[in-house]
Amino acid sequence: MAAGKEEDTKVHSHEADKETKGVNLDRILIEEIGEIGPYQLRILALSAIVVIFAAWGASEYVFTTTRISTRCLIHECEDQESAVFRPSWILDAVPESGSSFDNCRRFASINETVLGYNVCPADLFDRENIVDCDEFVYENTDSVVYDYGLACDEWRRTLIGSIRTIGTLTALPITGYISDHWGRRVALTLNAFNTAWMGSLRYFAGTYIGFLISEVAEATFGSAGFSCCYILLMELMGPRYRVAAGATMNTFFSVGQITMGFIAWGVPNWQYLTLTLYIPQLLTLSYFWIMSESVRWYMSKGRFEEAEKVLKDVARVNKKTLSEKSLQGLRENALDEKKRKAAEEAEKKKEPWLIVLVFRHKAILTRLAVSPVWWITNTFIYYGMSINSVNLSGNRYLNYAAVSAAEIPGYWTAVFLMGKIGRKPVLAGAFWVCAACQIGYIFMPEGLYGASLTLFLIGKYSIAMVMTSVYVYTAELYPTKYRHSLFAFSSMMGRIGSVVAPLTPAFAEAVWINFPFALFGGFALLSGMLVLITPETLGSKLPDTMEEASMIGVKKNNTVA
Repeated sequence: MAAGKEEDTKVHSHEADKETKGVNLDRILIEEIGEIGPYQLRILALSAIVVIFAAWGASEYVFTTTRISTRCLIHECEDQESAVFRPSWILDAVPESGSSFDNCRRFASINETVLGYNVCPADLFDRENIVDCDEFVYENTDSVVYDYGLACDEWRRTLIGSIRTIGTLTALPITGYISDHWGRRVALTLNAFNTAWMGSLRYFAGTYIGFLISEVAEATFGSAGFSCCYILLMELMGPRYRVAAGATMNTFFSVGQITMGFIAWGVPNWQYLTLTLYIPQLLTLSYFWIMSESVRWYMSKGRFEEAEKVLKDVARVNKKTLSEKSLQGLRENALDEKKRKAAEEAEKKKEPWLIVLVFRHKAILTRLAVSPVWWITNTFIYYGMSINSVNLSGNRYLNYAAVSAAEIPGYWTAVFLMGKIGRKPVLAGAFWVCAACQIGYIFMPEGLYGASLTLFLIGKYSIAMVMTSVYVYTAELYPTKYRHSLFAFSSMMGRIGSVVAPLTPAFAEAVWINFPFALFGGFALLSGMLVLITPETLGSKLPDTMEEASMIGVKKNNTVA
Protein backbone atom coordinates (compact mmCIF):
# COMPACT_ATOMS: atom_id res chain seq x y z
CA MET A 1 0.00 0.00 0.00
CA ALA A 2 2.74 2.40 1.00
CA ALA A 3 4.73 1.37 -2.06
CA GLY A 4 1.71 2.15 -4.25
CA LYS A 5 1.38 5.60 -2.74
CA GLU A 6 5.08 6.21 -3.21
CA GLU A 7 4.79 5.16 -6.88
CA ASP A 8 1.79 7.52 -7.37
CA THR A 9 3.77 10.33 -5.79
CA LYS A 10 6.66 9.72 -8.21
CA VAL A 11 4.28 9.71 -11.19
CA HIS A 12 2.63 12.95 -10.12
CA SER A 13 6.04 14.50 -9.46
CA HIS A 14 7.21 13.42 -12.90
CA GLU A 15 4.09 14.89 -14.52
CA ALA A 16 4.53 18.13 -12.58
CA ASP A 17 8.15 18.32 -13.76
CA LYS A 18 7.00 17.84 -17.34
CA GLU A 19 4.44 20.63 -16.92
CA THR A 20 6.95 23.09 -15.49
CA LYS A 21 9.59 22.17 -18.06
CA GLY A 22 7.32 23.38 -20.86
CA VAL A 23 6.56 26.73 -19.23
CA ASN A 24 7.79 29.83 -21.05
CA LEU A 25 6.66 33.44 -21.12
CA ASP A 26 4.50 33.00 -24.22
CA ARG A 27 2.64 30.14 -22.53
CA ILE A 28 2.06 32.23 -19.40
CA LEU A 29 0.78 35.11 -21.55
CA ILE A 30 -1.60 32.83 -23.46
CA GLU A 31 -2.88 30.65 -20.60
CA GLU A 32 -2.73 32.85 -17.51
CA ILE A 33 -2.11 36.60 -17.57
CA GLY A 34 -3.48 37.45 -21.04
CA GLU A 35 -1.91 38.09 -24.43
CA ILE A 36 -3.36 41.59 -24.44
CA GLY A 37 -5.07 43.45 -21.64
CA PRO A 38 -5.10 46.75 -19.74
CA TYR A 39 -1.43 46.38 -18.77
CA GLN A 40 -0.22 45.86 -22.34
CA LEU A 41 -2.50 48.64 -23.56
CA ARG A 42 -0.95 50.99 -21.01
CA ILE A 43 2.52 50.11 -22.32
CA LEU A 44 1.21 50.65 -25.85
CA ALA A 45 -0.17 54.10 -24.93
CA LEU A 46 3.11 55.17 -23.29
CA SER A 47 5.05 53.83 -26.28
CA ALA A 48 2.76 55.66 -28.70
CA ILE A 49 3.70 59.01 -27.14
CA VAL A 50 7.42 58.30 -27.59
CA VAL A 51 6.83 57.07 -31.15
CA ILE A 52 5.01 60.31 -32.02
CA PHE A 53 7.91 62.29 -30.53
CA ALA A 54 10.34 60.10 -32.51
CA ALA A 55 8.44 60.92 -35.69
CA TRP A 56 8.76 64.63 -34.93
CA GLY A 57 12.51 64.27 -34.47
CA ALA A 58 12.91 62.18 -37.62
CA SER A 59 10.98 64.57 -39.85
CA GLU A 60 11.46 68.09 -38.46
CA TYR A 61 14.38 68.78 -40.84
CA VAL A 62 11.92 68.54 -43.74
CA PHE A 63 10.48 71.86 -42.53
CA THR A 64 13.36 73.52 -40.68
CA THR A 65 15.55 73.16 -43.79
CA THR A 66 12.76 73.62 -46.34
CA ARG A 67 13.46 75.41 -49.61
CA ILE A 68 12.66 79.16 -49.65
CA SER A 69 11.79 81.00 -52.85
CA THR A 70 14.53 83.51 -53.66
CA ARG A 71 15.56 85.98 -56.34
CA CYS A 72 18.62 88.02 -57.13
CA LEU A 73 19.08 91.34 -55.38
CA ILE A 74 19.08 93.90 -58.24
CA HIS A 75 21.68 96.44 -57.07
CA GLU A 76 20.78 98.86 -59.86
CA CYS A 77 17.27 99.32 -58.54
CA GLU A 78 17.15 98.41 -54.82
CA ASP A 79 19.09 97.71 -51.67
CA GLN A 80 18.70 94.84 -49.17
CA GLU A 81 16.79 96.86 -46.59
CA SER A 82 14.12 98.17 -48.96
CA ALA A 83 13.83 95.14 -51.27
CA VAL A 84 10.34 93.72 -51.90
CA PHE A 85 10.23 90.09 -53.04
CA ARG A 86 7.83 90.61 -55.99
CA PRO A 87 8.19 94.19 -57.26
CA SER A 88 6.25 95.17 -60.38
CA TRP A 89 9.45 95.44 -62.46
CA ILE A 90 10.97 92.05 -61.56
CA LEU A 91 10.62 90.47 -65.05
CA ASP A 92 12.61 93.36 -66.52
CA ALA A 93 15.62 92.22 -64.49
CA VAL A 94 15.07 88.48 -63.98
CA PRO A 95 14.22 85.78 -66.59
CA GLU A 96 10.88 83.99 -66.43
CA SER A 97 10.73 80.41 -65.11
CA GLY A 98 7.43 78.63 -65.66
CA SER A 99 4.67 80.72 -64.14
CA SER A 100 7.12 82.67 -61.97
CA PHE A 101 10.67 84.03 -62.23
CA ASP A 102 14.09 82.46 -61.90
CA ASN A 103 15.21 81.96 -58.30
CA CYS A 104 18.94 81.92 -58.92
CA ARG A 105 19.79 84.00 -62.02
CA ARG A 106 19.29 87.47 -63.46
CA PHE A 107 20.01 89.48 -66.63
CA ALA A 108 23.48 91.01 -66.70
CA SER A 109 23.71 94.76 -66.11
CA ILE A 110 24.50 97.16 -68.96
CA ASN A 111 25.45 99.91 -66.51
CA GLU A 112 25.49 100.44 -62.76
CA THR A 113 23.10 103.40 -62.67
CA VAL A 114 21.07 103.33 -59.46
CA LEU A 115 17.45 104.35 -59.95
CA GLY A 116 14.49 104.82 -57.63
CA TYR A 117 13.12 101.73 -56.01
CA ASN A 118 9.85 101.81 -57.99
CA VAL A 119 11.64 102.24 -61.32
CA CYS A 120 13.75 99.53 -62.99
CA PRO A 121 13.42 99.67 -66.79
CA ALA A 122 14.42 96.74 -69.01
CA ASP A 123 16.99 98.81 -70.91
CA LEU A 124 19.29 98.65 -67.87
CA PHE A 125 19.90 94.94 -68.59
CA ASP A 126 21.39 92.78 -71.31
CA ARG A 127 18.62 90.23 -71.88
CA GLU A 128 20.93 88.02 -73.94
CA ASN A 129 23.34 87.59 -71.06
CA ILE A 130 22.09 85.68 -67.97
CA VAL A 131 24.32 85.50 -64.89
CA ASP A 132 24.13 83.94 -61.40
CA CYS A 133 23.04 86.00 -58.42
CA ASP A 134 25.72 87.50 -56.18
CA GLU A 135 23.22 88.40 -53.45
CA PHE A 136 19.68 87.22 -52.71
CA VAL A 137 16.28 88.45 -51.60
CA TYR A 138 14.27 85.80 -49.66
CA GLU A 139 10.51 85.41 -49.72
CA ASN A 140 10.53 84.67 -45.97
CA THR A 141 12.95 83.91 -43.12
CA ASP A 142 11.30 80.73 -41.82
CA SER A 143 14.00 78.20 -42.77
CA VAL A 144 17.70 77.76 -42.03
CA VAL A 145 18.16 78.47 -45.73
CA TYR A 146 17.85 82.17 -44.83
CA ASP A 147 19.97 82.08 -41.66
CA TYR A 148 22.87 80.20 -43.23
CA GLY A 149 22.71 81.69 -46.72
CA LEU A 150 21.78 78.47 -48.55
CA ALA A 151 19.76 80.07 -51.36
CA CYS A 152 20.20 78.03 -54.59
CA ASP A 153 22.64 75.74 -52.75
CA GLU A 154 20.52 72.60 -52.87
CA TRP A 155 23.41 70.26 -52.10
CA ARG A 156 24.28 71.88 -48.77
CA ARG A 157 20.59 72.25 -47.90
CA THR A 158 19.71 68.61 -48.59
CA LEU A 159 22.96 67.35 -47.05
CA ILE A 160 21.51 68.19 -43.63
CA GLY A 161 18.94 65.37 -43.96
CA SER A 162 21.58 62.89 -45.14
CA ILE A 163 23.97 63.78 -42.33
CA ARG A 164 21.17 63.29 -39.81
CA THR A 165 20.38 59.87 -41.27
CA ILE A 166 24.03 58.84 -40.99
CA GLY A 167 23.67 59.56 -37.27
CA THR A 168 20.90 56.97 -37.06
CA LEU A 169 23.36 54.30 -38.29
CA THR A 170 25.40 54.63 -35.11
CA ALA A 171 22.32 54.98 -32.89
CA LEU A 172 21.24 51.33 -33.20
CA PRO A 173 24.50 49.66 -32.06
CA ILE A 174 24.92 52.18 -29.22
CA THR A 175 21.34 51.66 -28.06
CA GLY A 176 21.60 47.90 -28.52
CA TYR A 177 24.61 47.81 -26.19
CA ILE A 178 22.85 49.94 -23.56
CA SER A 179 19.64 47.91 -23.90
CA ASP A 180 21.37 44.55 -23.46
CA HIS A 181 23.55 45.67 -20.53
CA TRP A 182 21.34 48.09 -18.56
CA GLY A 183 17.84 47.31 -19.79
CA ARG A 184 15.25 48.35 -22.36
CA ARG A 185 13.77 50.99 -20.04
CA VAL A 186 17.15 52.71 -19.53
CA ALA A 187 17.80 52.71 -23.28
CA LEU A 188 14.34 54.12 -24.00
CA THR A 189 14.63 56.88 -21.39
CA LEU A 190 18.10 57.90 -22.55
CA ASN A 191 17.07 58.05 -26.22
CA ALA A 192 13.87 59.98 -25.56
CA PHE A 193 15.50 62.45 -23.16
CA ASN A 194 18.55 62.96 -25.40
CA THR A 195 16.23 63.76 -28.28
CA ALA A 196 14.46 66.33 -26.11
CA TRP A 197 17.43 68.32 -24.78
CA MET A 198 19.66 68.03 -27.84
CA GLY A 199 16.80 69.01 -30.12
CA SER A 200 15.99 72.02 -27.94
CA LEU A 201 19.63 73.17 -28.03
CA ARG A 202 19.43 73.39 -31.83
CA TYR A 203 17.55 76.65 -31.32
CA PHE A 204 20.92 78.20 -30.46
CA ALA A 205 22.85 76.79 -33.45
CA GLY A 206 24.42 79.89 -34.95
CA THR A 207 26.23 78.39 -37.93
CA TYR A 208 25.63 75.82 -40.64
CA ILE A 209 28.30 73.51 -39.16
CA GLY A 210 26.80 73.90 -35.69
CA PHE A 211 23.39 72.96 -37.06
CA LEU A 212 24.86 69.86 -38.75
CA ILE A 213 26.60 68.78 -35.54
CA SER A 214 23.36 69.25 -33.59
CA GLU A 215 21.39 67.10 -36.06
CA VAL A 216 23.90 64.24 -36.15
CA ALA A 217 24.40 64.27 -32.35
CA GLU A 218 20.67 64.10 -31.69
CA ALA A 219 20.27 61.28 -34.22
CA THR A 220 23.23 59.33 -32.79
CA PHE A 221 22.16 59.48 -29.16
CA GLY A 222 18.38 59.80 -29.45
CA SER A 223 16.93 58.37 -32.64
CA ALA A 224 16.50 54.76 -31.45
CA GLY A 225 13.51 55.51 -29.22
CA PHE A 226 11.17 53.80 -31.68
CA SER A 227 13.12 50.52 -31.62
CA CYS A 228 13.25 50.60 -27.79
CA CYS A 229 9.48 50.96 -27.58
CA TYR A 230 8.99 48.28 -30.22
CA ILE A 231 11.09 45.74 -28.29
CA LEU A 232 9.46 46.56 -24.93
CA LEU A 233 6.00 46.11 -26.42
CA MET A 234 6.81 42.94 -28.40
CA GLU A 235 8.37 41.28 -25.35
CA LEU A 236 5.17 41.66 -23.33
CA MET A 237 2.53 41.18 -26.05
CA GLY A 238 1.04 37.75 -26.75
CA PRO A 239 2.11 35.96 -29.98
CA ARG A 240 -1.24 36.45 -31.76
CA TYR A 241 -1.12 40.23 -31.38
CA ARG A 242 2.51 41.01 -32.21
CA VAL A 243 2.02 41.70 -35.92
CA ALA A 244 -0.94 43.97 -35.17
CA ALA A 245 1.03 45.68 -32.39
CA GLY A 246 3.88 46.33 -34.84
CA ALA A 247 1.45 47.85 -37.35
CA THR A 248 0.01 49.97 -34.53
CA MET A 249 3.47 51.33 -33.74
CA ASN A 250 3.97 52.22 -37.41
CA THR A 251 0.54 53.86 -37.38
CA PHE A 252 1.51 56.12 -34.48
CA PHE A 253 4.72 57.04 -36.29
CA SER A 254 2.53 58.22 -39.18
CA VAL A 255 0.30 60.08 -36.70
CA GLY A 256 3.46 61.86 -35.51
CA GLN A 257 4.29 62.87 -39.08
CA ILE A 258 0.72 64.10 -39.69
CA THR A 259 0.78 66.24 -36.54
CA MET A 260 4.27 67.42 -37.54
CA GLY A 261 2.80 68.89 -40.74
CA PHE A 262 0.09 70.77 -38.89
CA ILE A 263 2.42 72.03 -36.15
CA ALA A 264 4.87 73.31 -38.79
CA TRP A 265 1.97 75.04 -40.53
CA GLY A 266 1.04 76.81 -37.30
CA VAL A 267 4.65 77.60 -36.30
CA PRO A 268 6.56 78.11 -39.58
CA ASN A 269 9.71 79.77 -38.17
CA TRP A 270 12.34 77.05 -37.70
CA GLN A 271 13.62 78.25 -34.33
CA TYR A 272 10.19 78.52 -32.72
CA LEU A 273 9.17 75.24 -34.35
CA THR A 274 12.23 73.57 -32.80
CA LEU A 275 11.24 74.68 -29.30
CA THR A 276 7.59 73.73 -29.87
CA LEU A 277 8.55 70.21 -30.89
CA TYR A 278 11.30 69.40 -28.41
CA ILE A 279 10.54 71.12 -25.09
CA PRO A 280 7.43 68.93 -24.42
CA GLN A 281 9.62 65.87 -24.94
CA LEU A 282 11.56 66.65 -21.74
CA LEU A 283 8.66 64.90 -19.97
CA THR A 284 10.03 61.57 -21.23
CA LEU A 285 12.56 61.59 -18.38
CA SER A 286 9.67 60.33 -16.23
CA TYR A 287 9.55 57.08 -18.26
CA PHE A 288 12.32 55.65 -16.11
CA TRP A 289 9.81 55.49 -13.26
CA ILE A 290 6.48 54.93 -15.04
CA MET A 291 7.53 52.34 -17.66
CA SER A 292 8.15 48.76 -16.53
CA GLU A 293 11.29 46.90 -17.54
CA SER A 294 11.13 43.96 -19.93
CA VAL A 295 10.41 40.63 -18.23
CA ARG A 296 12.52 38.84 -20.83
CA TRP A 297 15.49 41.11 -20.12
CA TYR A 298 15.22 40.49 -16.36
CA MET A 299 15.16 36.75 -17.02
CA SER A 300 18.15 36.92 -19.37
CA LYS A 301 20.12 38.55 -16.55
CA GLY A 302 18.98 36.02 -13.93
CA ARG A 303 16.97 38.67 -12.05
CA PHE A 304 14.01 36.36 -11.51
CA GLU A 305 12.49 38.14 -8.49
CA GLU A 306 12.11 41.37 -10.48
CA ALA A 307 10.72 39.46 -13.48
CA GLU A 308 8.16 37.76 -11.26
CA LYS A 309 7.17 41.08 -9.70
CA VAL A 310 6.43 42.52 -13.17
CA LEU A 311 4.42 39.42 -14.14
CA LYS A 312 2.38 39.65 -10.93
CA ASP A 313 1.68 43.32 -11.72
CA VAL A 314 0.53 42.33 -15.22
CA ALA A 315 -1.78 39.66 -13.78
CA ARG A 316 -3.18 42.08 -11.19
CA VAL A 317 -3.89 44.86 -13.71
CA ASN A 318 -5.33 42.40 -16.23
CA LYS A 319 -7.44 40.84 -13.42
CA LYS A 320 -5.93 37.40 -13.98
CA THR A 321 -4.43 34.76 -11.71
CA LEU A 322 -0.78 33.77 -11.98
CA SER A 323 0.17 30.46 -10.35
CA GLU A 324 3.34 29.93 -8.34
CA LYS A 325 3.88 26.71 -10.29
CA SER A 326 4.12 28.69 -13.53
CA LEU A 327 6.60 31.12 -12.00
CA GLN A 328 8.74 28.22 -10.80
CA GLY A 329 8.54 26.58 -14.23
CA LEU A 330 9.44 29.85 -15.93
CA ARG A 331 12.51 30.21 -13.74
CA GLU A 332 13.65 26.63 -14.41
CA ASN A 333 13.03 27.01 -18.13
CA ALA A 334 15.02 30.27 -18.21
CA LEU A 335 17.98 28.60 -16.49
CA ASP A 336 17.81 25.69 -18.95
CA GLU A 337 17.65 28.16 -21.85
CA LYS A 338 20.69 29.97 -20.52
CA LYS A 339 22.65 26.71 -20.36
CA ARG A 340 21.48 25.77 -23.86
CA LYS A 341 22.61 29.13 -25.26
CA ALA A 342 25.99 28.79 -23.55
CA ALA A 343 26.39 25.35 -25.13
CA GLU A 344 25.34 26.78 -28.50
CA GLU A 345 27.89 29.57 -28.22
CA ALA A 346 30.60 27.03 -27.43
CA GLU A 347 29.51 24.93 -30.40
CA LYS A 348 29.32 28.01 -32.60
CA LYS A 349 33.01 28.69 -32.09
CA LYS A 350 33.77 25.39 -33.80
CA GLU A 351 31.57 26.23 -36.79
CA PRO A 352 32.80 27.99 -39.95
CA TRP A 353 32.23 31.73 -40.23
CA LEU A 354 28.71 32.76 -41.17
CA ILE A 355 29.81 34.05 -44.58
CA VAL A 356 31.28 30.59 -45.35
CA LEU A 357 27.99 28.91 -44.37
CA VAL A 358 26.06 31.32 -46.58
CA PHE A 359 28.20 30.48 -49.59
CA ARG A 360 27.66 26.78 -48.93
CA HIS A 361 23.89 27.25 -49.23
CA LYS A 362 23.09 28.85 -52.59
CA ALA A 363 19.45 29.50 -51.69
CA ILE A 364 20.50 31.56 -48.64
CA LEU A 365 23.15 33.35 -50.71
CA THR A 366 20.51 34.31 -53.29
CA ARG A 367 18.25 35.73 -50.59
CA LEU A 368 21.14 37.60 -49.01
CA ALA A 369 21.87 39.16 -52.39
CA VAL A 370 18.30 40.32 -53.14
CA SER A 371 16.83 41.22 -49.73
CA PRO A 372 19.15 44.24 -49.21
CA VAL A 373 17.89 45.61 -52.54
CA TRP A 374 14.31 45.45 -51.18
CA TRP A 375 15.39 47.31 -48.05
CA ILE A 376 17.36 50.00 -49.91
CA THR A 377 14.39 50.54 -52.25
CA ASN A 378 11.95 50.59 -49.34
CA THR A 379 13.76 53.26 -47.32
CA PHE A 380 14.78 55.27 -50.39
CA ILE A 381 11.20 55.59 -51.67
CA TYR A 382 9.54 55.88 -48.25
CA TYR A 383 11.68 58.78 -47.04
CA GLY A 384 12.16 60.23 -50.53
CA MET A 385 8.43 60.60 -51.10
CA SER A 386 7.93 62.26 -47.70
CA ILE A 387 10.75 64.72 -48.39
CA ASN A 388 9.56 65.55 -51.92
CA SER A 389 5.92 65.96 -50.85
CA VAL A 390 6.67 69.50 -49.58
CA ASN A 391 7.76 70.48 -53.11
CA LEU A 392 4.45 69.47 -54.73
CA SER A 393 1.98 72.09 -55.95
CA GLY A 394 -0.37 73.40 -53.29
CA ASN A 395 0.03 73.77 -49.53
CA ARG A 396 3.26 72.04 -48.49
CA TYR A 397 2.00 71.34 -44.96
CA LEU A 398 -1.26 69.75 -46.09
CA ASN A 399 0.59 67.76 -48.75
CA TYR A 400 2.98 66.38 -46.15
CA ALA A 401 0.15 65.50 -43.75
CA ALA A 402 -1.86 63.80 -46.52
CA VAL A 403 1.11 61.75 -47.73
CA SER A 404 1.83 60.67 -44.13
CA ALA A 405 -1.82 59.73 -43.60
CA ALA A 406 -1.74 57.52 -46.71
CA GLU A 407 0.72 55.24 -44.92
CA ILE A 408 -1.75 54.12 -42.26
CA PRO A 409 -4.12 52.09 -44.48
CA GLY A 410 -1.01 50.70 -46.20
CA TYR A 411 0.28 49.17 -42.97
CA TRP A 412 -3.03 47.51 -42.15
CA THR A 413 -3.69 46.34 -45.71
CA ALA A 414 -0.36 44.49 -45.59
CA VAL A 415 -1.21 42.90 -42.23
CA PHE A 416 -4.56 41.67 -43.60
CA LEU A 417 -3.35 40.45 -47.00
CA MET A 418 -0.14 38.72 -45.87
CA GLY A 419 -2.17 36.15 -43.96
CA LYS A 420 -4.65 35.68 -46.81
CA ILE A 421 -2.72 35.57 -50.10
CA GLY A 422 0.89 35.23 -48.92
CA ARG A 423 4.00 37.32 -48.43
CA LYS A 424 5.33 37.29 -52.01
CA PRO A 425 2.19 38.60 -53.78
CA VAL A 426 1.82 41.41 -51.25
CA LEU A 427 5.46 42.50 -51.40
CA ALA A 428 5.90 42.22 -55.18
CA GLY A 429 2.47 43.72 -55.88
CA ALA A 430 3.09 46.69 -53.58
CA PHE A 431 6.45 47.37 -55.24
CA TRP A 432 4.88 47.29 -58.72
CA VAL A 433 1.89 49.47 -57.83
CA CYS A 434 4.37 51.97 -56.37
CA ALA A 435 6.45 51.82 -59.57
CA ALA A 436 3.36 52.42 -61.73
CA CYS A 437 2.45 55.47 -59.63
CA GLN A 438 5.94 56.97 -60.01
CA ILE A 439 5.89 56.48 -63.79
CA GLY A 440 2.35 57.87 -64.01
CA TYR A 441 3.36 60.91 -61.95
CA ILE A 442 6.23 61.69 -64.37
CA PHE A 443 3.92 61.72 -67.40
CA MET A 444 1.02 63.51 -65.70
CA PRO A 445 0.16 66.74 -67.61
CA GLU A 446 0.79 69.97 -65.71
CA GLY A 447 -2.17 71.57 -64.00
CA LEU A 448 -3.86 68.33 -62.89
CA TYR A 449 -3.10 68.89 -59.21
CA GLY A 450 -5.79 66.51 -57.90
CA ALA A 451 -4.75 63.63 -60.18
CA SER A 452 -1.05 64.14 -59.42
CA LEU A 453 -1.64 64.16 -55.67
CA THR A 454 -3.82 61.04 -55.92
CA LEU A 455 -1.06 59.13 -57.73
CA PHE A 456 1.45 60.36 -55.15
CA LEU A 457 -0.78 59.18 -52.27
CA ILE A 458 -1.31 55.74 -53.83
CA GLY A 459 2.46 55.45 -54.27
CA LYS A 460 3.01 56.24 -50.57
CA TYR A 461 0.23 53.81 -49.58
CA SER A 462 2.01 51.08 -51.57
CA ILE A 463 5.45 51.72 -50.09
CA ALA A 464 3.88 51.62 -46.61
CA MET A 465 2.64 48.11 -47.48
CA VAL A 466 6.22 47.25 -48.41
CA MET A 467 7.47 48.70 -45.12
CA THR A 468 5.31 46.28 -43.12
CA SER A 469 5.67 43.16 -45.29
CA VAL A 470 9.44 43.38 -45.86
CA TYR A 471 10.06 43.09 -42.09
CA VAL A 472 7.98 39.92 -41.79
CA TYR A 473 9.09 38.30 -45.03
CA THR A 474 12.84 38.91 -44.58
CA ALA A 475 12.78 37.42 -41.06
CA GLU A 476 10.97 34.30 -42.28
CA LEU A 477 13.54 33.59 -45.03
CA TYR A 478 16.44 33.00 -42.63
CA PRO A 479 17.13 30.30 -40.00
CA THR A 480 16.61 30.99 -36.30
CA LYS A 481 20.27 30.39 -35.48
CA TYR A 482 21.42 33.21 -37.79
CA ARG A 483 18.22 35.18 -38.28
CA HIS A 484 19.26 38.23 -36.29
CA SER A 485 22.61 38.61 -38.08
CA LEU A 486 21.24 38.07 -41.60
CA PHE A 487 18.18 40.24 -40.97
CA ALA A 488 20.39 42.99 -39.50
CA PHE A 489 22.58 42.91 -42.62
CA SER A 490 19.60 43.64 -44.89
CA SER A 491 18.30 46.31 -42.52
CA MET A 492 21.72 47.96 -42.28
CA MET A 493 22.07 48.01 -46.06
CA GLY A 494 18.64 49.61 -46.20
CA ARG A 495 20.09 52.67 -44.48
CA ILE A 496 21.80 53.50 -47.76
CA GLY A 497 18.38 54.37 -49.15
CA SER A 498 17.50 56.61 -46.22
CA VAL A 499 20.86 58.42 -46.46
CA VAL A 500 20.45 59.12 -50.19
CA ALA A 501 16.72 60.03 -50.01
CA PRO A 502 17.22 63.59 -48.60
CA LEU A 503 19.48 64.39 -51.59
CA THR A 504 16.74 63.71 -54.17
CA PRO A 505 15.58 67.38 -54.38
CA ALA A 506 19.18 68.27 -55.29
CA PHE A 507 19.14 65.52 -57.94
CA ALA A 508 16.00 67.13 -59.36
CA GLU A 509 17.70 70.53 -59.57
CA ALA A 510 20.92 69.20 -61.07
CA VAL A 511 19.61 66.56 -63.50
CA TRP A 512 15.87 66.71 -64.23
CA ILE A 513 12.85 67.82 -62.21
CA ASN A 514 11.33 64.30 -62.30
CA PHE A 515 14.60 62.40 -61.85
CA PRO A 516 13.77 61.35 -58.24
CA PHE A 517 10.50 59.77 -59.40
CA ALA A 518 12.29 57.96 -62.23
CA LEU A 519 14.67 56.53 -59.61
CA PHE A 520 11.78 55.56 -57.32
CA GLY A 521 9.96 53.82 -60.17
CA GLY A 522 13.03 51.99 -61.46
CA PHE A 523 14.06 50.67 -58.04
CA ALA A 524 10.49 49.60 -57.21
CA LEU A 525 10.14 47.75 -60.52
CA LEU A 526 13.46 45.93 -60.00
CA SER A 527 12.71 45.03 -56.38
CA GLY A 528 9.31 43.58 -57.30
CA MET A 529 11.01 41.33 -59.87
CA LEU A 530 13.61 40.20 -57.32
CA VAL A 531 10.83 39.09 -54.95
CA LEU A 532 9.84 36.46 -57.53
CA ILE A 533 13.07 34.50 -57.13
CA THR A 534 12.52 33.88 -53.40
CA PRO A 535 10.08 31.32 -51.93
CA GLU A 536 6.68 31.85 -50.35
CA THR A 537 6.82 31.51 -46.55
CA LEU A 538 3.11 31.64 -45.64
CA GLY A 539 2.23 28.47 -43.74
CA SER A 540 5.86 27.36 -43.47
CA LYS A 541 7.43 26.59 -40.11
CA LEU A 542 10.12 29.08 -39.17
CA PRO A 543 13.40 27.36 -40.11
CA ASP A 544 15.96 26.66 -37.40
CA THR A 545 18.94 25.63 -39.54
CA MET A 546 20.49 26.59 -42.87
CA GLU A 547 19.29 23.29 -44.34
CA GLU A 548 15.68 23.88 -43.24
CA ALA A 549 15.77 27.44 -44.59
CA SER A 550 17.10 26.20 -47.93
CA MET A 551 14.19 23.77 -48.20
CA ILE A 552 11.45 26.42 -47.91
CA GLY A 553 9.27 26.20 -50.98
CA VAL A 554 11.01 23.13 -52.42
CA LYS A 555 7.91 20.93 -52.14
CA LYS A 556 5.86 23.45 -54.07
CA ASN A 557 8.45 24.28 -56.69
CA ASN A 558 11.06 22.34 -58.55
CA THR A 559 13.68 25.00 -58.01
CA VAL A 560 15.10 26.23 -54.76
CA ALA A 561 15.21 30.00 -54.30
